[in-house]
Amino acid sequence: MDILRLFFDCDEFCGVFEPPLRALQLSDGRRRRQRRSTLSASEVMTIVILFQVSGFRNFKTYYTQHVCQHLRGEFPDLVSYGRFVELQSKIVLPLAAFLHTRFCQCTGISFIDSTPIKVCHNLRIKSNKVFRELANRGKTSTGWFYGFKVHLVINDCGELLAVMITPGNMDDRKPAPRLARRLWGKLFGDRGYISKELFDQLWGTGVQLITKIRKNMKNKLMPMLDKILLRKRALSETVND
Repeated sequence: MDILRLFFDCDEFCGVFEPPLRALQLSDGRRRRQRRSTLSASEVMTIVILFQVSGFRNFKTYYTQHVCQHLRGEFPDLVSYGRFVELQSKIVLPLAAFLHTRFCQCTGISFIDSTPIKVCHNLRIKSNKVFRELANRGKTSTGWFYGFKVHLVINDCGELLAVMITPGNMDDRKPAPRLARRLWGKLFGDRGYISKELFDQLWGTGVQLITKIRKNMKNKLMPMLDKILLRKRALSETVND
């Protein structure tokens, strides 16, 4: 990934997004110390995004052993790891908004899927406090988990079209209409999206939902092209990884 190009995009976005955001922020009347950082918000965003394509599984190792040792030239004002963790929390909203500017165009062939984000091991659910008010138990084809679900829609090129994060107990079919608002053509999903009501709702907006059938359902004729494209649904798993 071109670091310079990525930083340019993040910096241009922050220049437009941050001023109106600061104007909308409310104060509780308390005076707080405003500690200025040597790293700008766009630099923090760039480092966080680069982590996703770095191959590292642990962010602390990535920051201390890769960024601090090999990217000093690109980021000369790096801070300690502890301070960077504090800065990360401040760019969650800009990063989420920046993601929406990266969505691509629908090509008429789309794939929808969800993947779990486990907050902790199932044996530690009762002792978990960080996401107690947000996370929930859910079930996937691989078993039960505690955490969240990421629902996403991609086109046939693997480009992101829509994304949503929900509690782990959210039915995959519930956020589907909202995710498909900008779509047209055919939408391929797994058996978790089987629903006559959902099919009719999407059909009314110009989207044809195509899924595999369950064993207890009557078989229906399907065009060969749709069968082939249904096999390509695994492309969404690659994007999830």
